[in-house]
Amino acid sequence: MAASAAPEHVERIVIENCSIATVDADDTEYASGHVVVAGNRIESVGAGRAPEGLANVVRRIDGTGHLVTPGLINTHHHFYQWITRGLATDHNLFDWLVALYPTWARIDEPMVRAAAQGSLAMMARGGVTTAMDHHYVYPKGSGDLSGAIIGAARDMGVRFTLARGSMDRSVKDGGLPPDFAVETLEGALAGTEATIDAHHDASFDAMTQVAAAPCSPFSISTELLRQGAELARRKGVRMHTHGSETVEEEKFCHELFGMGPTDYFESTGWLGEDVWMAHCVHMNDSDIATFARTGTGVAHCPSSNARLAAGIARVPDMLAAGVPVGLGVDGTASNESGELHTELRNALLINRLGAHREKALNARQALRLGTYGGAQVLGRAGQIGSLEPGKLADLVLWKLDTLAHASIADPVTALVFGAAAPVTLSLVNGRPVVEANHLITADEDAIARATRDEARRLAQIAAGA
Repeated sequence: MAASAAPEHVERIVIENCSIATVDADDTEYASGHVVVAGNRIESVGAGRAPEGLANVVRRIDGTGHLVTPGLINTHHHFYQWITRGLATDHNLFDWLVALYPTWARIDEPMVRAAAQGSLAMMARGGVTTAMDHHYVYPKGSGDLSGAIIGAARDMGVRFTLARGSMDRSVKDGGLPPDFAVETLEGALAGTEATIDAHHDASFDAMTQVAAAPCSPFSISTELLRQGAELARRKGVRMHTHGSETVEEEKFCHELFGMGPTDYFESTGWLGEDVWMAHCVHMNDSDIATFARTGTGVAHCPSSNARLAAGIARVPDMLAAGVPVGLGVDGTASNESGELHTELRNALLINRLGAHREKALNARQALRLGTYGGAQVLGRAGQIGSLEPGKLADLVLWKLDTLAHASIADPVTALVFGAAAPVTLSLVNGRPVVEANHLITADEDAIARATRDEARRLAQIAAGA
């Protein structure tokens, strides 16, 4: 690929002798090629050695035995759940929520910051360069939870979208959360607008963006959906929520609203190119066609869907229809590994259990879901998600010459079908975040101690409530 012009004074990083999967529109790959990073942009990608005579090369990396891909992009998560991992392990979604809401409703700012650090660290060390968090639990007097989450992402050095969530439908209104766990309609809208005003950056190389994200049909009022959509579009930010996750949710929507989830969302203004939904497991042909027609995106969370026995999302049919689809870890209370690179493999394998069997997904489609597909649903496909000159320098150098992958000839197959690959280098905005499979922007041991302590404190508070 042709180089993009960069000022001569910009510092450059050169990676050579590596396999490259660009995940561009043509799925261009190089068996042995180079990537040149200039500042925070990709300057050139191509076969063979890097161009001669490059100025200000501050680092030159021999990528022999490695594969370079775009950084992984997580499109759905709940960071706070890091400190409630391993609970309610044999529950479906509704029973799991009822079991855990009383504990979640007692989180505070130190807990949320520690949980965010744990979630971000686990993802970043596994190749995630863009993360998101759908945070929707804001107990009264709990502190600046949004600021704590955004601060943790900033310190970790990853690109980040905070989906500022909300709940205003509690048990007394026919919802699932306990009455003390929700905000008022006015409070939720005001909190969302304040977060957008304080933190959203619409620039090309933004490190922090904000989306409006009421939680789910069974925890929010119709009015919060409608006014939330109006707020988001007035502010020019994206919109995110859960949709069509379980058969119980579909039954809930029919009983309460007289229609299925997709029709309900459309009636409230919650479909469009500025919207992405988590899960979308129980979608019929009409639902998929509606998502394709409106450009609504999907965050596919295969491990969480399996953990909660939600079902198998029709990802091959969505892709065939033209629906944008990315991958999500989902909360670590329903995907305890907390990693996205394992979702490449799980998306491929779980979808092959569905109607399309072995034709469901292949390795390159799985990689695209975790990179360019994620960029699409976050509205950032022009900036990240593929290795192309002019795009932001978010990339991962995966080590594939160890025992775990050494006998798999095709590097993309090795990455997706094989064991989790070590990360030799991860760059976000041109800056290293992971080196030699270790975070360099955070102390992993200190984070482990902090999250363990905060999990214990939360459990004690919940037990005494």
